[in-house]
Amino acid sequence: MTGRVDGKVAFITGAGRGQGRTHAVRLAAEGADIIAVDVCEPIDGVPFDLATEDDLAETAELVKAHDRRVVTAKVDVRDLDALTKAVQTGVDQLGRLDIVAANAGIATGGSSLEDMDRKTWQDMIDVNMTGVWHTAKAAIPHIVAGGRGGSIVLTSSVGGLKSYPFCGHYVTAKHGVIGIMRTLAIELAQNNIRVNSVHPTQVNTAMIMNDATYKMFRPDLENPGPDDFAPLSQMMNTLPVPWVEPEDISNAVLFLASDEARYITGVTLPVDAGACLK
Repeated sequence: MTGRVDGKVAFITGAGRGQGRTHAVRLAAEGADIIAVDVCEPIDGVPFDLATEDDLAETAELVKAHDRRVVTAKVDVRDLDALTKAVQTGVDQLGRLDIVAANAGIATGGSSLEDMDRKTWQDMIDVNMTGVWHTAKAAIPHIVAGGRGGSIVLTSSVGGLKSYPFCGHYVTAKHGVIGIMRTLAIELAQNNIRVNSVHPTQVNTAMIMNDATYKMFRPDLENPGPDDFAPLSQMMNTLPVPWVEPEDISNAVLFLASDEARYITGVTLPVDAGACLK
């Protein structure tokens, strides 16, 4: 099958690289034009490099390679006004909005909730939960105005369906995303706008594949790497894989965005190699 979202426009946050980039490319390959935004600068306390403006420009070129149009903007999802302006600019240039992939997020951790400092907590909630609400809030009026219905896909996590120690702020934010999703699914159903969430296990992107993660999982080693991390990561899944690829999540986003899922709303869809079974 090709052209599963032909002629539609998708708005994607965190599109500079990782899952956001593969979402943009996958949807473009199936016929969608793209509004792609990313913070494109460091966030204090995040222990890995975030996407750059060059990364976002590379995403745009990958979309154009599929002969699709793309509008990009450097935007922090914590800034509702800037996000609203970016969506408006994209709709002005591309003519409509049908699909939202609220993908932008960060990962920090390593302490208990009791010992966690307030800034670490607040940054996580502001980006991973409030940023998702901002994304939906900026986009919904344009989908409603189009009168054609649409699909909103929110990125949560396995950590939105179960708990893990020493990352309670992340678990809390990702559980909150489910609350946003279920509420929007009810509130927007009359407009034929479907709202669902995806729940990845560990994904082969910089958010997981970094020195801070390796050291957290293998504190017994001086300089652990991905090969040292892999066996412990695999223990968190049921299928015999340590992590999945970003394209695996993009395939789920594409399905939920397409007419194949036209009667699917309010669903939490794990793409987790069986992690939720553990």
